[in-house]
Amino acid sequence: MAITDIKTFAHLTAADIETLGQELDSIRRSVELSRGERDAKYIRRAIAAQRGLEVAARAVLFGSRNRWAWLTGTALLSVAKIIENMELGHNVSHGQWDWMNDPEIHSTSWEWDMTGPSAQWRRAHNYSHHTYTNVLGKDEDLGFGILRMTRDEPWRPIHLVQPLANLLLAATFEWGIALHDWSIEKELSDTPRRQLMSEPNVAFGRKIRRQVAKDFLFYPALTGPAFKQTLKANATANLVRNLWAYAVIFCGHFPDGAEKFTIEQLEDETSGEWYLRQMLGSANFKAGPAMAFMSGNLCYQIEHHLFPDLPSNRYPEIAVRVRELCDKYDLPYTTGSLGKQYLLAFRTIHKLALPDRFLKATADNAPETSSERKFAGITLPSRGTESTHWLRIDPETGKRRGLRSALHEAKIVLQEKARQEKEMLREAKAALKVKADHERQVLREAKHALQERARHEQAALREKAMRDKRFRLRRRAR
Repeated sequence: MAITDIKTFAHLTAADIETLGQELDSIRRSVELSRGERDAKYIRRAIAAQRGLEVAARAVLFGSRNRWAWLTGTALLSVAKIIENMELGHNVSHGQWDWMNDPEIHSTSWEWDMTGPSAQWRRAHNYSHHTYTNVLGKDEDLGFGILRMTRDEPWRPIHLVQPLANLLLAATFEWGIALHDWSIEKELSDTPRRQLMSEPNVAFGRKIRRQVAKDFLFYPALTGPAFKQTLKANATANLVRNLWAYAVIFCGHFPDGAEKFTIEQLEDETSGEWYLRQMLGSANFKAGPAMAFMSGNLCYQIEHHLFPDLPSNRYPEIAVRVRELCDKYDLPYTTGSLGKQYLLAFRTIHKLALPDRFLKATADNAPETSSERKFAGITLPSRGTESTHWLRIDPETGKRRGLRSALHEAKIVLQEKARQEKEMLREAKAALKVKADHERQVLREAKHALQERARHEQAALREKAMRDKRFRLRRRAR
């Protein structure tokens, strides 16, 4: 199963987790108190840059019957759509800039350049996903309803096609998100299934008509003779934006180390435990300033899940303090290159398409899913051979010992166990080889003895036959 007891899994006490929560609250307060003109300039410049890129792209596409103009316009439009989606639409809709009280840059008024309505995304994403991050049965973003991303989800034959479903989701990510959020909106608003003119359906249909008309009719028609080229440019830009958004989201939620949790973990969950669940259930990827901006600073997914409504431009400085807390409480800080994080998610998608009987590990100790039960039956070096007490303070350094130390020690123990089992297998193989060699020698000797006996018997038979023949000849001579 996934994690049911986060305290046991993290190897921290309730007091440790409470103190961790207080320190994270302190980080939030310090950022909230320091928000000001610098942050406002950042978001306004980002909006101006995005709009400038889009205007330039639209202007260049008037000449898109020329190949180079088409390539340039399409590239500019792709970048503009990525920025609008990641740094603007996503983060504004999280309420990161509501403190400015600017009606244009506010979560309740911003409508993003995506198929689904922002309001439906806010309710599905901000509430369902960020409240219940990676909780099985509560977080609808865990696999987006079509992918099996943990062994806790029972395997079904339909999962065999999830590698293909993953490619389809990547190429049509805005539509996948729109349909996903629309479904959750109807569920949360308890909308009757057959009520076609319900508010969620009307809002969804209205946004689709607007988006399709804008991208595939209005803007192409503006360019006149270049209608087809502009249509292709818009479709290509949407595809590029979809693929990038998909990659960023999957790198933040599905690499190894982004843990999953059961509903039982939510029972009486404290504020500190909620913070800890966000830290253990998310993953970062390494990025420079340009890539961070293009990802909406979601390369800092851990920080985003801890503080989803704080300005995204503050995530780099917040990340420094969060890493310090991870070191202090001996917690893993899951990060890696963009390529590495995506390949781990990609491996999980293909691996979990198979029935469990083809998989080696369990839902307690798999690379993509683990729980506190992965430590059961393992005697860690810091524990006595008889005691199961976890040494929470390193006697040599005086530092707190938590999940990172436990994972490290468990890895060493399991590697040693694997080494011993491998050595035992080698010894057993050698013993079997000696036994087989001995048996082959015995068989050779037995075969040789049988052959020798057969020769003697054949010689005896020949001698007897000769005697009989001589006897018959003597009788005839008489």
